[in-house]
Amino acid sequence: MDFQWYPGHMTKAKRMMQENMKLIDIMIELVDARIPLSSRNPDIDQLAANKSRLILLNKTDMADERVTAQWEEYFKEKGFYVARTNARSGKGVKGTQAIVMDACKEKLERDRKRGIKNRPIRAMIAGIPNVGKSTFINSLVGKACTKTGNKPGVTKQKQWIRLANNIELLDTPGVLWPKLGSDEVSLNLAYTGTIKSEVIDETEVAYNLTKFLLENYRENVTERYKLNQEDVEEMLANDELEENEKVVEVMNYIGRVRGAVQRGNTIDLDKTARIILTDFRSGNLGRITLEIAK
Repeated sequence: MDFQWYPGHMTKAKRMMQENMKLIDIMIELVDARIPLSSRNPDIDQLAANKSRLILLNKTDMADERVTAQWEEYFKEKGFYVARTNARSGKGVKGTQAIVMDACKEKLERDRKRGIKNRPIRAMIAGIPNVGKSTFINSLVGKACTKTGNKPGVTKQKQWIRLANNIELLDTPGVLWPKLGSDEVSLNLAYTGTIKSEVIDETEVAYNLTKFLLENYRENVTERYKLNQEDVEEMLANDELEENEKVVEVMNYIGRVRGAVQRGNTIDLDKTARIILTDFRSGNLGRITLEIAK
């Protein structure tokens, strides 16, 4: 499941970032706390070389808190400033301005020694589509200054936004990279809705997500869908079924409980898949992280 897509507006966005990199002091990168590595664009490391860096672990309300703490330490060890944010509620958002000032304190001191006063800190904010960048900016500024949406790729043009504390923020369109790489990365982006539903097989994606959840967050699944724990354990322990058949059995169980039954009393697996993906993407399955810090 190695999707390869690179719409023209993303090529333009990357070029715009390259052209404006010389204007900025710090790169702020939003990532999805549920998939901190898969939601990072590796191009940004090259683009922002020699700039101060701030990683914002966003959507922490939907991520496993224990694993998020591990990711925070992981990025700090790599030399990044790190903050946890929940752009929808605003938690942690305002505090990022103080972190930006701290990250740029050496630059401010150099300006002071040169007699330069009141020059704003210029920050570029970047992130792949659907990580909540526009929602974060709106929360930070306190008004709807950028267009938001529940579909990836809404922001198309750059915008300079003046913040308090003498900070100017350059917003950029969400940019994916030309080759997404491993199946794991592609699936993680599909699970979270970053890859548009038109280019993926939702049933296959939901199957892989269900498999992961049964291995790592089984209780979340049984609680959300009010499944009988013993029935699920029996399905997964059935030696007469192949591993993939066991997962499908549980999906059928979910479909039956949720009323995804079609003519002939068979389960509509496509509808069941959409239910599972929607529940995960909305946080209804609880706090789940798909990648473990290594």
